[in-house]
Amino acid sequence: MPSYAYFHKQFIPLSEAKIGVMTNALHYGTAVFEGIRGNWNSKQKQIYLFRLREHYERLRNGCRILKIDLPYTIDELCQITVELVEMCGFQEDIYIRPLAYKSAERLGVRLHDVEDDFLAFVIPWGPYLDVDKARCGISSWRRPEETPRAKITGLYINNALAKSETIENGFDEAIMLTSDGHVSEGSGENIFLVIDGKLVTPASYDNFLMGITRHTVIKLAQKELGIETIERRIDRSELYTAEECFFTGTAAHITPIAEIDHRKIGNGEIGEITKRLQQLYSEVIRGNNPKYLDWCTPVYKR
Repeated sequence: MPSYAYFHKQFIPLSEAKIGVMTNALHYGTAVFEGIRGNWNSKQKQIYLFRLREHYERLRNGCRILKIDLPYTIDELCQITVELVEMCGFQEDIYIRPLAYKSAERLGVRLHDVEDDFLAFVIPWGPYLDVDKARCGISSWRRPEETPRAKITGLYINNALAKSETIENGFDEAIMLTSDGHVSEGSGENIFLVIDGKLVTPASYDNFLMGITRHTVIKLAQKELGIETIERRIDRSELYTAEECFFTGTAAHITPIAEIDHRKIGNGEIGEITKRLQQLYSEVIRGNNPKYLDWCTPVYKR
């Protein structure tokens, strides 16, 4: 089934959405992106877009940092996305990639006096980390300090270096530390530990992206399981002694971590709290939990 893109203010086949080789964003990383999940509900025969508004609110904030004039309201961005997903008609889990970018075909390191544009496309995409439980390595590449809290394309080079380093070392995913050696995040995920029956996750000052899935898990743990989340600085050694550990992210959902640096986490299996959160989260994102339907935007089959 062909996919489509919203490009230059119109819906076109994805294969026809092309940018020029001199596009400013290509050379300088001057773009802001989001990743939005569409989760297929096989019983209801429809896709639910999870926390669509929150993703576009974060995109808008990133545009303000990069001086990108986003020519749409949040409501308009949501409507464009729903129409795009309807047009594609996929009956499986999907991934939507919106991108606001410096579109001028002009070189020069700056943000001012460079034209902007917005695009979005949809692809089918299953599990990001295609494992039941991940084996992780701590990367030698650190999370940079004093970077904007936004999904800016140019900021992801250290994450890419960390990911490739750990994959080439035989692991499934990287864990990145801050410049002073504390736990920050995965290459594309937030990280949680279970210590003494509570969730522990890095605090905002440890320079990671404040994930929407991270926020979701904190709320579900408190409201549904009565489990407190402690946000604080985490030492590297605490990773090895945690009872459980897992990643969260739009692409990764909730992915258990079974091993870090060749050390088992707990008994090396999926922990009980992680498993309960996985089940809860799966029901919520597919529109099966009526308490959280305000987080879900249904897209009806054409």
